[in-house]
Amino acid sequence: VQLQASGGGVVQAGGSLRLSCAASGHTGDIYGRGWFRQAPGKEREFVAGSTGRSSGVLYADSVKGRFTMSRENAKNTVYLQMNSLQPEDTAVYYCAAGRTIMSTRHRASAYGYWGQGTLVTVSS
Repeated sequence: VQLQASGGGVVQAGGSLRLSCAASGHTGDIYGRGWFRQAPGKEREFVAGSTGRSSGVLYADSVKGRFTMSRENAKNTVYLQMNSLQPEDTAVYYCAAGRTIMSTRHRASAYGYWGQGTLVTVSS
């Protein structure tokens, strides 16, 4: 499975960006999708995750109400719509895929496949 993330860039505080993550390869039974981010000097942290079934999307408290994760199954692509961006959202954003379940969709260890990361910079 290969993941290709795109959509990062520079935006002013209060602005919006949409990240995309296209999956290719043998993705048939790999339903879990997640977004993580890593700010300079900090550890990678969970942003949003879904098992791809009816469990819905889990969001980190820091992004809840501002970010929306969605899927377009026909294109094997997931999106992360980010609104009301703040300087503290500045990070490299990574998409991930794996055979996750509800209880582990927030854990990086639950995802076996990772994209290359896309940089989001929010200026104040």
